Amino acid sequence: MAATVSERVRTRRDNLRAAGLRPIQIWVPDTRRPGFAEECARQSEVIRQNAAVEKEDTDFMEKLIEDEWE
Repeated sequence: MAATVSERVRTRRDNLRAAGLRPIQIWVPDTRRPGFAEECARQSEVIRQNAAVEKEDTDFMEKLIEDEWE
């Protein structure tokens, strides 16, 4: 007689645990949710804007370091 689905799942999980693994649950954003693409675009724009500021800050700090070593 063939094993039921629940028996196969239990066997698979037991084998994974025996191999030193453990199950975890991961929550991820629902890409089908209304407004998801718009929120991605908004966050990308924030990152793009901050990248320019970060570059200015990094350039300033590098200039300070160069001046200190000279």
